[in-house]
This record gives sequence, structure tokens and C-alpha cells, in this order.
Amino acid sequence: MKSVLKAAVAGLALAAAGSLANATELRLSHQWSNKDIRHQVAQIVADEVAAADVDLNIKIFGSKSLFKPREQYKPLSRGQLDMTVLPLSYAGGQQPAYNLTLMPGLVKNHDHAARLSDSPFMEALEAKMAEDDVMVLVHGYLAGGFAGKDKCITKPEDVKGLQTRAAGKSFEQMLAGANASIASMASSEIYNAMQTGVLQAANTSSSSFVSYRIYEQVSCYTPAGDVALWFMYQPLLMNKRTFDGLSEDQQNALLAASEKAQAFYLEEAKKQDAASAKIFADAGVEIAEMSAKDFEAWRKLAMETSYQKFVDEVPDGQTLLDLALAVE
Repeated sequence: MKSVLKAAVAGLALAAAGSLANATELRLSHQWSNKDIRHQVAQIVADEVAAADVDLNIKIFGSKSLFKPREQYKPLSRGQLDMTVLPLSYAGGQQPAYNLTLMPGLVKNHDHAARLSDSPFMEALEAKMAEDDVMVLVHGYLAGGFAGKDKCITKPEDVKGLQTRAAGKSFEQMLAGANASIASMASSEIYNAMQTGVLQAANTSSSSFVSYRIYEQVSCYTPAGDVALWFMYQPLLMNKRTFDGLSEDQQNALLAASEKAQAFYLEEAKKQDAASAKIFADAGVEIAEMSAKDFEAWRKLAMETSYQKFVDEVPDGQTLLDLALAVE
């Protein structure tokens, strides 16, 4: 009897091991901490897929532990990475059209951002992603603001002469037009750059300002409010060939999980701005407000710099810009 029982237990163990061996594991990379909204979006997808019980596991590598922040798109497009949550403008070097996803003043608010994600404009960008064997699972935009090491940043004159970080090419062009000195780096590097005196001002998402504890290094914060100059498209992307190689059940589980994560992303993104302002204020940081007049001054500068250079440098730039501007 004992030998029969042992054989049964061994058989179950082998079956379990076989099941685990047959399960597909996907690697998902991002640069943020596990408290960040973008990690939470990834975690929802991973948890929902696991709960679907379709022999599909998603292993998340956060805090830039697998790839450097700006070096994720290329391995994703080559199938060396399965999934990533990525500010798409980081890949503007590979696809210049992506720089339009971080264009100053192009997005008015979070609901407008959601409409952009469901428009012919986004379809045109997704067609370019497909050329690189990349597809979107979860759409999402985050708003952001400015922070100053020693002063408040609300209008173009405020950045004159300051070593300033911007997330993408279009913002760098606009800030350079305001006579700022530009320092290019991922948002995960802002804290150390400010701590060591390399950086005097920065703009990034409300979520990154909090998750990277930038409130420990600045004297003034200008959050996104009634007007937000800074909106950045930061989707959850997947290698398309990898997706196509999954079973139908696995694909359906992944798409259902992504739909749930996208709804969460939009609602939480709306809360990030006010929440970040409170955290900075509680840390003793002065809170500044960008007025409508300030916003228009920035947007005018952007039209003369970022918008114009985008149209000049990208072959179908005017068409893409028109598609974006057509979204009410």
C-alpha cells in the first residue's frame, strides 16, 4: 500500500512539474518602483492572466533591473524582451513619429488623452509600431509638471540659464527655445542629478515625481492642474510575434487583462496630479500654479520650436500632427 501511495504522489509531482514546464513565461521590463502606477498596470495584467489559468505567466522586472530605461524598445522589437511599460517617446530615435506622443500642449486633459488613444492618430502610430513587430496592449497617458531645485517654474522665462531635464525631444526643443540648458536622462536619474548639482530643474510625470521622491531635492513644484503642458503616452507594449505565438486562450486572457488594466490606468492617472501636489506640500515644498497665460506662452513657444521641427524632420509629420489636432 505504501509503495502504491508513493507512486501516486510521485506521479502527481511529475504531472505538476510537467505542467509548470509547459507553461509559457513572458518577461516584462520597466524602470519604476512597485509603488508606481505603471508597475500597478503591469501587475494587474500579470495577476489577471495568472488567474485565467491558461498556462501563461508574466514575470515583471521593475526598477530597470533587466534593461536600462531608454534601451527597452529595441530588444522588444527584436523579440529579446516580451513586454514593457515604456514612455513611447524614448523610442523616438527609432521612429521619429513617436516624438509626437510628448508634444507640449497637444493633450488638454486625461479624457482628451483617452480619445487620442482611440483615434485615427493612434492607429497611424500603431501601424508604425507594427513595422517594428510591436503592438499595444494597454494605452495610457500621464500628466506631469515642473520642479525647481531653487525656484518655481511656471513660465518660459523661469528656465532661462537652468540645467533642465525633459523627457523627450519635443520638450527639449521647447526648453532650449526658452534658453535652458538641456540634460537628457531617464526620470529614474533625476534624483541623483539634482542631489549632485547636475540638474536645477526638471519636468516629468506626476507619478515619477512621487515614486522617485523628487520632493526631497526641490524647493518648488508646479503640478498639472487646470492646465497641464506635459502629457506623455506611456503604454504597455508587447512583441507582436510573441503574442501571435500564444494559444487563442492565452491571447484572450491577455487581452481581457489588458482591458481591465487600461480602465484602471485612466482612472488612477486622473488622481495622480492632486495626490502628487499633496505629497510635495506635506514634504514642505512650495506649490506653484501655471496660469492659463503661462500655458499659452509655453504653447506659443512650442509651436515655433517643437511643432515646427517635428513637421520639418518627419516625412509624414504634418499628416500625423493634423490627425492629433483633429481629436477634440
